[in-house]
Amino acid sequence: MAKGDRIAVIGGGLIGTSWAALFMAWGHDVALFEHDETSRKAIPRAIRGPIGQVAELASGLPAPGRLHLADSLEDAVTGAAWIQENVPEKVPLKRAIYAAIETAAPAGVTIASSTSSLVWSELSADMADPSRLITAHPFNPPHLMPLVEMFGPDAARVQAAAAFYRSLGRHPVFLRREAVGHIANRLSSALWREAVNMVAEGIADVDQIDAALVHGPGLRWSVVGAHMAYHLGGGAGGIGHYLSHLGPSQERRWQDLGQPRLDAATCARLVDGIAAEAGGRDIATLEALRDAGLIAVQRALREKRP
Repeated sequence: MAKGDRIAVIGGGLIGTSWAALFMAWGHDVALFEHDETSRKAIPRAIRGPIGQVAELASGLPAPGRLHLADSLEDAVTGAAWIQENVPEKVPLKRAIYAAIETAAPAGVTIASSTSSLVWSELSADMADPSRLITAHPFNPPHLMPLVEMFGPDAARVQAAAAFYRSLGRHPVFLRREAVGHIANRLSSALWREAVNMVAEGIADVDQIDAALVHGPGLRWSVVGAHMAYHLGGGAGGIGHYLSHLGPSQERRWQDLGQPRLDAATCARLVDGIAAEAGGRDIATLEALRDAGLIAVQRALREKRP
C-alpha cells in the first residue's frame, strides 16, 4: 500500500469512523460508505476530532488523506486498494456485503473484517474467493489503540495485511486458529465476568473494582502480559518456580471465581455503580479523559523503548 492509495471503509459507525480517521492521518484517501443518512452526515465532524488525536501519537505524520463519502457500496470499493468492513455483527448482513464487494471491487483486493466476535469460517462461507477475507479486529478505538487481531487461511495475505497495519503504527497479533471473540475480547470478557461477579456477590462496589484494576493489574499489563507478569512473579526461578510453588493457590482462586448472570438485580447494581463512578460526567467527557490517558501512556511507553 502506497500513501494516497484509496481505502474503502464500509460502515461508518464508531469503529468505521475511527478506522477512517486513522487511514487519513497516515496519508491514505478514504471512500466511506454508510447507508444510514443521519449517521453519514455526522461522519466528517466526527473524523476531524480523532485525526488530531492520532497526530499526537504518530511520529512524522504525513499530510492527511482525503475523505469521500460514497453514495453506494459500489462507489466506495471501485478502485480501492484495501477494504475495511465494519457493519453490525450479523452474519447474513456481512455475507451480503461481501457478495456485493466481490462483484464491484478490484479482483484480489483484501477484505478485512473488523468483527469483534464472529469467526472467519462463518463469515466467508458464501464467498466466491474466501481467501480474500481476513478478520482484522481492532481494539476500540482503532485510531488510538494499536492492537489488531488477525486470522485468515492465506498466510501470505495475512502477513501482507500485518505489514500494512504496521505502517499505520498498529501492532498486529495472530491467531493460530479462529476463536469466538479472538484473543483480547476473550481475555476482557473473562476479567469482566469476575468483576461483575464481585458486584453481584457484594464483595466490592463498581468504582472500587475499577480502581483496583487500574492501579494494580491494569498498570502492570500496560508493560508486560499476563504470562510474563507471572514469570516475573516467580522471582529468580521464573514461571517454573511460580507454577510449582503457587500453582495450587492459583487453581484454588480459579475454582472460587463466579459464574454471574446479568439478571435485573445485577444489571441495576452495575448501572448504579457506573453512575456513581462517573460522578455526573457525560460520555463525551469520559471519552476525552480516556483518550488523553491512552495518548499519555503510549507516548511514555514509546519514549522508554530502546
